[in-house]
Amino acid sequence: MKQAIFIISVLLVSFSCKTVKKVQNIQTAMVRKDTAQAVIIKEAPKVDSAAIVEGIMSKVAKSKIDFKTFNAKIKVDYDGAERSDNYTAYLSMRKDSVILIKVAGKFLGISKVGLQVKITKDSVVLVKMVDDKSVMYRAISYLQEETQIPFDFYTMQDMIIGNPIFITGNLISYKNLATQLLVLVNGDVFKHLVTLDINDSRILHSKLDDVNIQRNRTCDITFGNYQQMGPYLFAANRKISVAEKSKLDITLDFKEFSLNEPLKYTFEIPKNYKRK
Repeated sequence: MKQAIFIISVLLVSFSCKTVKKVQNIQTAMVRKDTAQAVIIKEAPKVDSAAIVEGIMSKVAKSKIDFKTFNAKIKVDYDGAERSDNYTAYLSMRKDSVILIKVAGKFLGISKVGLQVKITKDSVVLVKMVDDKSVMYRAISYLQEETQIPFDFYTMQDMIIGNPIFITGNLISYKNLATQLLVLVNGDVFKHLVTLDINDSRILHSKLDDVNIQRNRTCDITFGNYQQMGPYLFAANRKISVAEKSKLDITLDFKEFSLNEPLKYTFEIPKNYKRK
């Protein structure tokens, strides 16, 4: 379903690590058949584990983006097993309140808004403005059902803005390199290998594999083109590869973005649209 592909494209934007309680050393990490080369982290030397955890979490917390509103124009390119496409997403978000998205692409050779999405803490509304011209009302759980990923509103807004999310579990391995810090976290849903810039804690790369080996699902994300956005650094380019039974490659290129300005985009349901 194209709506699901779009939601994945826009919202799978940032993965990092939350508070962890225990450090364990391991000899190998995350050897999986997936879209990215397997990364091996050798056994770490014996150090003060609590101090390592506190230092990592302190750096990640300092880079978290706080905001009241966020506006963005995003060029989206995706290449899937069945088709490839590109479109432009226009996004306005009010923190802890609402996410508004318009999707524009070419329909019959004419550039036109083809889909509108409104997401609140409780609901999702999708308006298809081409083909059957319909409106669909769903509970927020619809996003989980479509993507098979445990989304809620707060997780989604952090993913869009680029804040660390999605892992509660144990930091099981880490490795210091000359310019990078590699951290492996084992959470409830994903094993998550995060690469951070050692100087400013920017997220450079994120690799997720299902804890449930029966799913054989993996997501590989590279973050680039960091730019200043107010007092924060913002990754304006994200390259994503998702694989399970088939592979989907996505590029998100944030052409415009701003913090704490009036919401730029609106959401309207045209009259006489049929409800699904």
